[in-house]
Amino acid sequence: MPRAAARKGRHDAYDHLRHQLLDALKERSLDADNEAHAQPISDLAADVVERYQRQARSGLGSLALANPPDMVARLIRSVINWGVLTDLLERRDVEEIFIKGRDVWYLDATGRLQNIEEPTTEGELAAIVNRLLRTAGRTVDQRVPMVQTQVLGGRARLGVIIPPVADALSATIRKYTLRNETLDVLVERGSLTRQAAVILDAIVGIRAGVLVSGPMGAGKTALLNALVRAMPPAHRVLGCEVTRELSAPLFHGDYYQTRQVGVGSKGETEISLRDLVYQCLGMRADALVVGEVRGPEAYELTRAGNAGCALLCTIHANGPREAMNALVNTALLAGENVPAAQISAVFADIIDLVVHLDREDLAFRDATDGGHIRRQVMEISAVPPLQGSERSFTMEPLFTRDHIGAPLRWTGAFPSGALRTRLERALKAKGTSLEKVFEGRLRRAE
Repeated sequence: MPRAAARKGRHDAYDHLRHQLLDALKERSLDADNEAHAQPISDLAADVVERYQRQARSGLGSLALANPPDMVARLIRSVINWGVLTDLLERRDVEEIFIKGRDVWYLDATGRLQNIEEPTTEGELAAIVNRLLRTAGRTVDQRVPMVQTQVLGGRARLGVIIPPVADALSATIRKYTLRNETLDVLVERGSLTRQAAVILDAIVGIRAGVLVSGPMGAGKTALLNALVRAMPPAHRVLGCEVTRELSAPLFHGDYYQTRQVGVGSKGETEISLRDLVYQCLGMRADALVVGEVRGPEAYELTRAGNAGCALLCTIHANGPREAMNALVNTALLAGENVPAAQISAVFADIIDLVVHLDREDLAFRDATDGGHIRRQVMEISAVPPLQGSERSFTMEPLFTRDHIGAPLRWTGAFPSGALRTRLERALKAKGTSLEKVFEGRLRRAE
């Protein structure tokens, strides 16, 4: 029998048996989410497969299964665990899982995009996705066709879109594979140099504004977690996100996430990221952390300077200047009829540094590196205030990297104006200075 035909035969048999098992569960009122029903479900799966084998051997059914115990295990895994996703969700080297229709792809730690060969169906995957959503008290259906939330007790983020918004089931599961990010860890991983880490460690202690930019998957959240961990313990830190990804423990502060309200929800109020930011500005925050700025919440950040709090946030952009421009453009989405020039001037006052990251393009990955994705800080630039009639941002690069894998070097420049004064004061309290740090004459400022 040709290989493709054999694979189709196995798939058809699996799909047929899975539906038989689901019908049997319904008839017997067995709940896959009830641990007490696990053994009866396992026994029932074995019975369904045995009945199929008897019919096949008698010539009344399809071809007999070559490995009945394997089919039983797959059926049990489909209804009790996470089906074809079970192994991927457990593997530490899998970072992201992508579902489109009946196809499942995953990205491992080496940066390779691979697909699974185990047969499945769009219906099975939709059922698994909804079971994952139920761990967060959510569901996706025709009334609410788009959902993004944490699942598996906060170990992963799931975003899903179903028809008619999408052509077929479309879902992305992003696992939180690194949850102990610190500046020291990022130095060890080659994302930062020791000198750059010392500067970032100092700046989060002086209530400065730091914008972290880069494309998707560049490590922005990892760096943001490291910056939060470097915050002085006594600082009150408030974090706002659409879906919770920040994991740095807070001695004094809280994390908040938005709430979507679906069609038919009663008594619930939708809470947007803008609502959260606005609320936090009135809660005596020493530092306001926004996981990803992408809408009108950016306008509320212009009030941060007046509130006197530090500001840490991420944004998708291709460079430091583009990041500042993107911040202005998203603030304009608020529709407050404030001129762009005025918003630019405010952001130039409250954002002190832009830290830009990038990830290695898989198409140009260095084979000698073992195939691992490299996420690195490409540039750290100071943002001086706009002068006079200036309309565009002036960036002062402090550290730059020519390309991923190249050294992150000090440019020879010092931050200007008040930022330099404040950093010098903070570093002096630790027994060092900007000059010593930049020139690498001190491995770390304590």
